[in-house]
Amino acid sequence: MVARIFGFAAVAACLAVPVFAAVALSDAAGSYTISPAGSSIRFSVGKAGGGGLAGAFARFKGSIRIDNSNIGRSQVNITIFPESVGTGQRRVDAFLRSDAVFDAGNNPEIQFRSTSVKRTGDTSALVTGRLTARGKTFPEKFTAELAGLKAGTIRFHVTGQVLRSRYGMDVGTPIYSNVVDFDMTLTGRRG
Repeated sequence: MVARIFGFAAVAACLAVPVFAAVALSDAAGSYTISPAGSSIRFSVGKAGGGGLAGAFARFKGSIRIDNSNIGRSQVNITIFPESVGTGQRRVDAFLRSDAVFDAGNNPEIQFRSTSVKRTGDTSALVTGRLTARGKTFPEKFTAELAGLKAGTIRFHVTGQVLRSRYGMDVGTPIYSNVVDFDMTLTGRRG
């Protein structure tokens, strides 16, 4: 269940936000390929009474395009491979990959495609897009904060929440929260 939510959030979060602030847009503008090196897609799901579940996706890919003339036309595309989910517990990982949650055998990808990017501050933006998991697509929002730009490499810290029930991954509720929290670091290299 957490994995389901995470998958969605991760996709959404992966979208990273093309936004920029202290850095001149002319410097940040361009197309970037998300690099697994320096990037991470983490998720967590709370549990009644404390504790919960936390994990990450080891395999994902994507791109970020920052439009110099109109930030709203910037784009983020992220694909997460749910079979790569890891929590440090083999039984939990197998359960998350199963048809009870991600159904990775029949749904090998979770995708996030941005539909709009709205600058919310000097270095922050709200990225809205469509998250697709287990054959279901819903609008999701993620916040992105520019964390660095140096020598053709850009880094964003992306956070957001996804309701796993929307994607048919609500096994274990209400003991486990329906809300999946995503915390991502997306590093892109200018292409």
